[in-house]
Amino acid sequence: MILVTGASGQLGRLVIASLLEKTEASNIIAAVRNPDSVKDLAEKGVQVRQADYSQPETLVKAFAGVEKLLLISSSEIGQRTPQHTNVINAAKETGVSLIAYTSILKADNTPLALADEHFETEKLLEESGIPHVLLRNGWYSENYVMGLPMALEHGAVLGCAADGKFSTATRADYAEAAAVVLTSNNQAGKVYELAGDAAFTLTEYAAAITEASGKTVVFQNLPEAEFKKMLLGAGLPEGLASLFANSEAGAAIGGLYSDNKSLSALIGRPTTPIMETIKAAL
Repeated sequence: MILVTGASGQLGRLVIASLLEKTEASNIIAAVRNPDSVKDLAEKGVQVRQADYSQPETLVKAFAGVEKLLLISSSEIGQRTPQHTNVINAAKETGVSLIAYTSILKADNTPLALADEHFETEKLLEESGIPHVLLRNGWYSENYVMGLPMALEHGAVLGCAADGKFSTATRADYAEAAAVVLTSNNQAGKVYELAGDAAFTLTEYAAAITEASGKTVVFQNLPEAEFKKMLLGAGLPEGLASLFANSEAGAAIGGLYSDNKSLSALIGRPTTPIMETIKAAL
């Protein structure tokens, strides 16, 4: 039995879609806070169990009989460490034999503050004694293309990454890699640094938008503090604006770049190019 936490989320749904191509639906458990949100998965034969990262009793019940568990990191930044602790403790109590965890690229050696809770979770897994595999996901291409409407409206991509390179891939790419790992043997102890095959700067990203849309878009580099102020003005909460600006500044010094080809090796094909993602979004 393979259980996917956060199965109603964007990544979780894609992981289950990929798992359905590799194993029977009856072997898959979708763990979600609200079972009604994944009725479509239940109709396909996937088991649905209620589970809340902040309610340990629901986790113990949900993990009964589970062999492999994919811990998709919580979306609640600042609460991840205690929530992930609950998941790990419940997995230990119920005898889960393998945890795969969606961490962040170079979690143990990165300038990104966003990595702190991920690395703390990696250490908790090590201390737990549960066999585990780390899926250190790089940046999602969708992190940028969701801003396409604003870029096209203003003719500019704003950021503070300077000439830093981004080795992005799509959520579907990362989800497929997770499904491959979950359906493969001898994964315990492995650490996968997962990133897109082709990296780009934000200047190159703006040029790709220009080529795909026919409208001139340029990259405007801002100081980190000014970029954060812009994000706050766009409605992002303080904590998220700080982390996003910090991540961009980290990218300027290589924090989101990798030439590791583990992702394409796992999925058996090249990762999705940023231009393809831009065109699909347009």
